[in-house]
Amino acid sequence: MPTFAFHTYGCQMNVRESEAAARALLDAGHTQAPSEEEADIVIVNTCSVRGKAEDKALGKLGLLCASKRERPGRVVGVMGCMAQRLGEELFKRLPRLDFAIGTRCAERVAPAVEAALQGRSTLALRGPHEQPDAPSGHVVEGFSAFVTILLGCNRRCTYCIVPDVRGDEWSRPAREVLAEVRALAEQGVREVTLLGQSIMNYGLRTPAFDESDPPSPGGYTIPFPRLLEAVAAIPGIERIRFTSGHPAGVNDELIRLFREEPKLCRHLHLPVQSGSDAVLSRMRRGYTREGYLSAVARLREAVPDLALTTDVIVGFPGETEEDFQATRTLMEEAHFDNAFIFKYSPRPGTVSATWEDDVSDEEKARRNQILLEDQDARGTQINEALVGTVQTVLAEGPSLRNKTRWSGRTSGNKIVVFTPPEGLRPGDTLSLTITRAAPQTLYAD
Repeated sequence: MPTFAFHTYGCQMNVRESEAAARALLDAGHTQAPSEEEADIVIVNTCSVRGKAEDKALGKLGLLCASKRERPGRVVGVMGCMAQRLGEELFKRLPRLDFAIGTRCAERVAPAVEAALQGRSTLALRGPHEQPDAPSGHVVEGFSAFVTILLGCNRRCTYCIVPDVRGDEWSRPAREVLAEVRALAEQGVREVTLLGQSIMNYGLRTPAFDESDPPSPGGYTIPFPRLLEAVAAIPGIERIRFTSGHPAGVNDELIRLFREEPKLCRHLHLPVQSGSDAVLSRMRRGYTREGYLSAVARLREAVPDLALTTDVIVGFPGETEEDFQATRTLMEEAHFDNAFIFKYSPRPGTVSATWEDDVSDEEKARRNQILLEDQDARGTQINEALVGTVQTVLAEGPSLRNKTRWSGRTSGNKIVVFTPPEGLRPGDTLSLTITRAAPQTLYAD
């Protein structure tokens, strides 16, 4: 049987969907290639959140399609957000492309491969209001796994293309999610990361629990905390993470769960995007600066060791120097452990794409650099305070830069680099004394 490989761009949701599609190909009798260069079938999973991500994917697909001149039997396909957005246009741009599979229908990749091997092309796009097929198959290769619980998004932020390419919000039934996690635990998975575009909305619009489900022993009634509690009760699962959050979901039940449930990791990714009320309003984020900082304060009061990370956009249309400085001061007040900072780029079909992109590229780069330098200083300060402390680390395996050293993560999602003791295996837990720190890394020498 032909061998396959995936090249995945973008978020953890894409990583999860590539894995589910790989499972389907394995079940169909295909084998995974040792490398992309050797693969008979190459599938590119794409992202549309930023223009640069699409440009990279199109460039990659162009090279792969060109390789079919020397390898005429090779199959090249595309899936994900860019496929959903561009659809038929992809075949015009890439005449040698074999198939394009949109979002919410990763289960169609395997049939598309079979059709391509028989000389037929495929275009499969699911409508935004159709119930999606959630990725369920796994290729378990370690102690950690992603589990999708919420697909789509209804928030309609003015800069974001996700609702257009991923469709309406839909929550998977809790029983289905828990069965998937139990199966993973039986295969040796010890850490799960629950995924959703706006994950704290789980179960609010499409009920995830039904009347026959047992009541929550912890008294949780809001669906997302209730699901977290149920996952924590599964034997074998030792750590639970989730992404991405929204300040509207920081309710009393979630805060109590962070405080009381030891399996729920002490880390929250809570995108803020801007510290200016004027910009937040134009972004249609649904909260104010004060509301965001109030959520942070309530979390930190209940869980003082909670690590907080965020996303920030600089150069949004109309962002003044005063707006930028408001973002800068919010980031200092929130005291983020890490921040992912992006320069605004308009996305076709979004509301903000119709507005004047009035912040120059040079000014976006300047603001981006300032926030990066601020965050490096802040991260160093936060991490240096951990020198001398003992941290519980889940070992992941050899470090990327030095194979004689290993890396792992704390509950707060901080990377720790250390010399492994004899007999250590990925997924083992060990206690390490932190001896030095960098902005985004801890060391146990």
